[in-house]
Amino acid sequence: MPVVAKRPSCNRCLRAQSACICHWIKTVEHEVEVLFLQHPLETGNAKNSARLLHLSLPHSRLAVGETFAADELHRLLYEDFDGSSDDRLINPVLLYPDTSADSLLALPPPWPEQASKDRYRLVVLDGTWRKSRKMLYLNPLLQQLPRLPLADPPASAYAIRKAHKPEQLSSFEATCHALMQLEHDADKYLPLLAAFDGFVAQQQAYHPKTGE
Repeated sequence: MPVVAKRPSCNRCLRAQSACICHWIKTVEHEVEVLFLQHPLETGNAKNSARLLHLSLPHSRLAVGETFAADELHRLLYEDFDGSSDDRLINPVLLYPDTSADSLLALPPPWPEQASKDRYRLVVLDGTWRKSRKMLYLNPLLQQLPRLPLADPPASAYAIRKAHKPEQLSSFEATCHALMQLEHDADKYLPLLAAFDGFVAQQQAYHPKTGE
């Protein structure tokens, strides 16, 4: 039986070299750290945008899993990403919408009034709405975090995936708007959103009918 040669892949974005998205990486220096908890089904999904954003945010980490061991999740939430010594308290904040069906904690303290003492870590559940909700309930530590819903989120430009509601954004878009909200700086993240539009257009060129 003939052996099918594996297509060369990019070591950075982990996609086939012919579909590399590294040219959409736009490095941004951000104040709020970001932790992406990615559902395993998203890892190989060509439509997924979280890794692209992770590569654009130097103070971010991406961990894959549906259920995390409590000690592992605690480290991801509260310990330094790079091993550097920083005695400021890390405040994890869960990016999660307002829903009457979920009993989560109140909003986090205002930003940036406490920025001189503490630092914030935005926790993003990267998966479909159903999968991210399941991740929340399978990991009790996440349920204990203060919750940050987006204030007046815009309509999504994520045309390559269907959304159940107009305000449901991709992980990329939601994270950018949450960072804008926490840091009170929209202009900084506009180049990222422009890159996201380019990423979406690239995926649509491969699959013109995607999202229909």
